[in-house]
Amino acid sequence: MKITKLKDSSIFLWFSFFCLLLSTSTSFARTTLPARFPSSFVSPEKLSSLSSSEKNQLYRTRYFTQILDHFNFYPKSYQTFQQRYLINDTHWGGAKSNAPIFVYTGNEGNIEWFAQNTGFLYETAPHFKALIVFIEHRFYGKSIPYGGNKEVAYSNATTLGYLSSTEALADYASLIIDLKKNLSATDSPVVVFGGSYGGMLAAWFRLKYPHVTIGALASSAPILNFENITSPYSFTNIVTQDFRSESENCYKVIKGSWEQIASTADQPGGLELLRNSFKICKNYISADYLEGWLRTAFTYTAMTDYPTPSNFLSPLPAFPVKQMCAAIDDPATGNDTFKKLYGAASVYYNYSGTVTCFDLDDDSDPHDLGGWSWQACTEMIMPTSGNTEESIFPASEWKYKYRAASCKRNFGIEPRPLWITTEFGGHDIERVLKRYGSNIIFFNGLRDPWSGGGVLKNISKSIVAIVAKEGAHHVDLRFKNSEDPDWLKEVRKQEINIIGNWISQYYHDLAQLY
Repeated sequence: MKITKLKDSSIFLWFSFFCLLLSTSTSFARTTLPARFPSSFVSPEKLSSLSSSEKNQLYRTRYFTQILDHFNFYPKSYQTFQQRYLINDTHWGGAKSNAPIFVYTGNEGNIEWFAQNTGFLYETAPHFKALIVFIEHRFYGKSIPYGGNKEVAYSNATTLGYLSSTEALADYASLIIDLKKNLSATDSPVVVFGGSYGGMLAAWFRLKYPHVTIGALASSAPILNFENITSPYSFTNIVTQDFRSESENCYKVIKGSWEQIASTADQPGGLELLRNSFKICKNYISADYLEGWLRTAFTYTAMTDYPTPSNFLSPLPAFPVKQMCAAIDDPATGNDTFKKLYGAASVYYNYSGTVTCFDLDDDSDPHDLGGWSWQACTEMIMPTSGNTEESIFPASEWKYKYRAASCKRNFGIEPRPLWITTEFGGHDIERVLKRYGSNIIFFNGLRDPWSGGGVLKNISKSIVAIVAKEGAHHVDLRFKNSEDPDWLKEVRKQEINIIGNWISQYYHDLAQLY
């Protein structure tokens, strides 16, 4: 596959599909990082449809003076930056009663985006009389070192070198300890929560800082999605199964479409035919970008195949994979593959019906995700783009060397593919965590492509796996809905009961000390 137009090497993609594309395969090898496919090909929405007054009811914004480098003592290590966190004390029982503190360990993006899509904390806090805190990850949103100057912070490997999961975890520990001290709440138990990369951070935080948190809910956290642990074919195999489970014809149409798109693009007037078929804006089109646009839609939709309408990545109906396949199987489309694909893609990109054309040249980053390109080139080496012959996507093989070459050219650094498992573990996780870990909930929905790299079995009595056959990406953390299925209600009930036991045990242990 040949790129006819290379984009800027800053790849502003959300955790999921960025990894999918950057985990370079033999059929997608590049001399630079893969050309980006924007997270939104329509005019990007605001962070949420929530009004300002509604946001104010969810949280207040605060800042903490954070140190740049927690692990060295060079003079430059003591530089500081302002780290944003969001706080809600509406239902907090207060420090005198040692009421708990619920902390969300921020992901690779603007923390408001996650705070506005993590209803579980707000809906659970009243039951426990808990304080809610969402902490933004360094180098994302407004938590930018070097005086908040993103251009400087992202300028080279020297400045970006302070962007890592270990630094982020140390940030969270420092902020939590300081916040508890300022609130005179040193005996209040802390429970951490997170979804996706944030879920990985929550689990790792419990393992690395057990003196700061009593437990962690790690939702859709692929802590095993690293080399020699999880198959690089797992991710796309699950995407494939999601669509195939809805309709064999749907699966076959998508699988067979890639060759048809490529051959059409090579014909005289072929690109114009593709432009008209998919209503692509007139500023730019290429076969590669069109294919990426479609891949994004299929992958994101599989991840967010929620049982109720959602507006996390894009406005979507309930069961969007089913809706995509219904568009492909629609008899009115006849044998027109492009018409079928356009109908499916419109479920993701234009469910509102207001978009007149799709801009493949859109380089907007509405959720401040740009730093992930650095993390995916340093420590977060998560093979996900291998495709088997049965895959919905063209067959390909994961090759680390292509990723390494891309990262070297773009950042001048060599990835460390074994660092995460060296720092946090992962191999033989059942045997290892059983001996030293405790109080972690791993939730995974099996329709989520990332579930292949998740913990799917109980490790001990206190490290438990909750697995939902019909679940999608961190669906348990979303705001509840009157149309939620019974299985989802049961998942949340289980999580609340487990967290309640952690807190009760903490209070019991605390009482023994006084």
